[in-house]
Amino acid sequence: MSSSDEKTTTGDDFRRTLHALRVWDSSLPGFDVAEAPAGPLALFHEWFVHAARAGQPEPHTMSLATVDADGRPDVRTLMLHDADARGWHFASHATSAKGAQLAAHPAAALGFYWPTVGRQIRIRGEVTACGPEESRADLAVRSRGALAAALTGRQSEVLGSVEELMRASAAAWERAGAEPEAPAPTWTRYVLAPAEVEFFQGDAARRHIRLRYRRTEPQAGADSWVRELLWP
Repeated sequence: MSSSDEKTTTGDDFRRTLHALRVWDSSLPGFDVAEAPAGPLALFHEWFVHAARAGQPEPHTMSLATVDADGRPDVRTLMLHDADARGWHFASHATSAKGAQLAAHPAAALGFYWPTVGRQIRIRGEVTACGPEESRADLAVRSRGALAAALTGRQSEVLGSVEELMRASAAAWERAGAEPEAPAPTWTRYVLAPAEVEFFQGDAARRHIRLRYRRTEPQAGADSWVRELLWP
């Protein structure tokens, strides 16, 4: 959008556009909760692969919600790195805003939204920071750009100018190319161990299906989950 377009856009234009939007006009998949597995991980894997094959762009992007020192909620979008028996994995700098918030209050929530198939997944639980070896391995398998971004560092700090960012980024890209094993000491892999996982299947008639898994006390060393339907 050009600057002239921005100047002529009004609140009425915004509202007309907003109210004209529609969701889920196409055919959506069903969700037979009777066939859902005993635990949420297998269902997450199934839904993730289905969304990717259905053409959902970037299904591995998710929202991470945390709280700051004053108890105010914070949210941002980042990428999923894995989902296994330990939980849902992501990474960031320990010195970033999210890293500081997680260190002080490790309870967090994740949210996935895949509009192509009308599905959402919400996850809540406790977050644990992985050790240096696992965190370095996380960065080692990613792209040169990811390493360059990690080497640029100073995430969430106040930036003096765009030019300052360009200089720091150029130096980081050069180093990432010359030293593919360059350390980024504050880069940290995190794992959210789920206490609750909710699967939401949208329906054009608004008869949405919501299935929530709640973790109960482990029995004989194995996870135990309660499954319950929720009103949409």
